Amino acid sequence: MKFVPVYDPDFRPCALVLKEYQAMVESNPSHPLCFAVERNDGYVYRVDTAYPDTVTEESYRVIERLVKTVLWAVGGFRVYVYGDAGVAQQLAEDYAEGGVRAFDANFMARVYGEPFAVVCCENEEDVPANNECSVSAGGHLDGNRIGFDAGGSDRKVSAVKNGEVVFSEEVVWFPKTNTDPEYHYQGILDSMRRAASYLPSVDAIGVSSAGIYVDNKIKVASLFIKVSDEDFKAKVEDMYERVAKEVAGDAPLVVANDGDVTALAGAMDLNDNCVLGIAMGTSEAAGYIDGNGNLRGWLSELAFAPVDFNEGAMEDEWSGDIGCGVKYFSQDGVIKLAAKAGIALDENASPAEKLKAVQKLSEEGDERALQIYKDIGVYLGYTLPYYARFYDIKHVLVLGRVTSGVGGSLIVEYANKVLGEEFSELSLQLHLPDESNRRVGQSIAAASLPALKA
Repeated sequence: MKFVPVYDPDFRPCALVLKEYQAMVESNPSHPLCFAVERNDGYVYRVDTAYPDTVTEESYRVIERLVKTVLWAVGGFRVYVYGDAGVAQQLAEDYAEGGVRAFDANFMARVYGEPFAVVCCENEEDVPANNECSVSAGGHLDGNRIGFDAGGSDRKVSAVKNGEVVFSEEVVWFPKTNTDPEYHYQGILDSMRRAASYLPSVDAIGVSSAGIYVDNKIKVASLFIKVSDEDFKAKVEDMYERVAKEVAGDAPLVVANDGDVTALAGAMDLNDNCVLGIAMGTSEAAGYIDGNGNLRGWLSELAFAPVDFNEGAMEDEWSGDIGCGVKYFSQDGVIKLAAKAGIALDENASPAEKLKAVQKLSEEGDERALQIYKDIGVYLGYTLPYYARFYDIKHVLVLGRVTSGVGGSLIVEYANKVLGEEFSELSLQLHLPDESNRRVGQSIAAASLPALKA
């Protein structure tokens, strides 16, 4: 490593570990190994690699980290493995109830409504071929449209007529503290009805919302965190579909993760595609627009994808795993490095308040605080090439409250240094969008999600 995070010198980036692994299997006796992850509607993401004849704990860990990355980037409920029965068996044990990856398996089962399973294949042809979807979504500005953006503290709606915003408003609400899904339904319905009143008709509705959505259905979303599992299944899962039906009948509806919509807004602003958006806030959120300007239907929950092979890396309290993006590209990452920098933060303060304290120090020129953002830039510079193994990336939008102020500029500066000297073969452009412009762009992007009926 030409660049080492000052406050995290044991950082082992996945990109370099994978590069070392590939060199090792190419120069030593090895055999083919492939795996594929299947998600909804038979869509499959396949990885063909190799495995050393002399098995080590490190070599298995590389394969397990690759599988985990695909699960959280692409999504899926079934993993097919060919080439090494020992690898398949160990993965099955890790992702079984009581295994070290039970959290991941249970999460995927909930998202896709299917039991999670690892399948050991006897023949290579038993591993499904790559079968990706590319959903035409976004950039459609014709007609009368509603764009709705569901946030944790406010809901925003816009009425868009042939690309022009004719009405937009934000309404404060409290979705995360309400147990009755009727509260959420009526709030969403009210916003959409108000937007509809400014249009002669509603030809399409696009929704941007934090969470995981499959076929316009809500699978996992923190907006409904207080809603019981029973009510979620009965009254939440199809909520956007029911609201859209009431407001616009059978007009086209597309519900997308807010990270994907942010990436779409960036693609529309840049007038280019292959855009990955990474928002560093409470967690790490991401979204992606492919080379055709389309959505892939991927999860892009990169907060849970590994970025660090250091066995002493910080543990994520939710998943129980270590070295995952949430502890590097979020307010948690800032707080982690602040402790190592010797910056004393109020133990009773919220994470957001702790972040603000570090940001205040950085604006005052405190070298310890400034180094934190330089280290996050080093993290990002070594992580983007790993992400680029799964996403075809030309542009990276760096967003979120962690990037506010001088910190954002330092993150981009140091990420560019790493990319320029360590990964010059990659051509990635990093962007720091203006927040106010992004908010307006987000509403237009959400409204532009569906294509009109022919």
